[in-house]
Amino acid sequence: MPKLKTRRSVAKRIRLTATGKLKRAQANRRHLLSHRSSKRKRQLSHNALVSAADTKQIKRLIPWG
Repeated sequence: MPKLKTRRSVAKRIRLTATGKLKRAQANRRHLLSHRSSKRKRQLSHNALVSAADTKQIKRLIPWG
């Protein structure tokens, strides 16, 4: 069998937690931040989990985590 290759674009955006869930950064934090409140910017800085509906598909793209 050939080697399994990791999708590097996905691996750079998503990390596996110790329990096997997928952790991702939140969107809307790159630019145009001046009109957003400090509270909103602070909340967006925290990581979020990938939804359960997408988890199986994404785990196939990063076979080794």
